[in-house]
Amino acid sequence: MSSFDGAGPDGEGPADFFHAQRAAFQDTLARFEGRPDLLDRLWMQAFSSFEHNVEAETEGMPQLACHKGCGTCCQLKVVATMPEVLMVARYVRAMAGGFSKVGVDLWGRLASAGPAEEPAHPMALGRECPFLAEGMCVIYPVRPMACRGHASFDKEACVSALCGGAEDVPVSGAHRAVRGLVQSALQSALHDAGLPWGVYDLVGALRLALARQDGEAAFRAGEDFLTPAAADGAERAEMRAAFVRLGTLS
Repeated sequence: MSSFDGAGPDGEGPADFFHAQRAAFQDTLARFEGRPDLLDRLWMQAFSSFEHNVEAETEGMPQLACHKGCGTCCQLKVVATMPEVLMVARYVRAMAGGFSKVGVDLWGRLASAGPAEEPAHPMALGRECPFLAEGMCVIYPVRPMACRGHASFDKEACVSALCGGAEDVPVSGAHRAVRGLVQSALQSALHDAGLPWGVYDLVGALRLALARQDGEAAFRAGEDFLTPAAADGAERAEMRAAFVRLGTLS
C-alpha cells in the first residue's frame, strides 16, 4: 500500500486505497454470496488487509507502548461491524468451555457487563471490557478492528486519560487511518450487497448474536438482527447517502 499522503511510489492516497479495498470486498461478496464461508472470507480479508497495510504505513515509526498483557485501553466503548461481531460470537461459543475450566466465565462476564458509558473525554474511564481477564484479552485472536486500530506511544498518558487526566494521548494516526479506511470500505461493500452494514456496540451486539443460533445464516440473508445495539444511529442516514453516491460513481 502506498503512503496515504500521496507521496508513495504509486501516488496512492486515502481515496484510492478506499476504492481499491471496496472493490476487493465487493468481489469477495459476489464470489461467496450465500456460502457458509462468506463470513470467514470477509473476516480474513479485513484483518489481513489491516495488518499488512498498518505494517507498511508504520515503517520507521517509534515503538508502540502497547504490549501483551496491557489492558489499559480496554475500558473504551468498542464498536464493530456484523462480520466482526459474529466471529467473536463464534469464538466465544467454541472457547467458553475451555476458559471456564481456568475460572473465566465468558458467558457470565458478558451477561453481567453494564451499559457502555459516554465519557466527557474519549479516553475517560468507561466500562471495563468483559473479555479482559487479569490484564489479558481472552478474545485476542478475533478482537475487532477498533481494538487493533487503537495503538499508543505512551502508556502513562493512556492511564492518565482513562482516569480523566491527560487530554492528549499520542496514538498512532496510521493505525487509525488504516482501520477507518478498511472498515468503511467493508461497510460500503456490505451496503451495496444488501447486507447489514452498520456498526454496533460490541457487548450489546454479542448478547444478541449469541442468542441467535442461526445468526450467520441470518446475516447472509440480509437480516440486521443487531439493530437494537446499533452504535451509529445519528450517522447512519448520512453514511447510507454516501454509499449510494459511491455506488452511482462505480
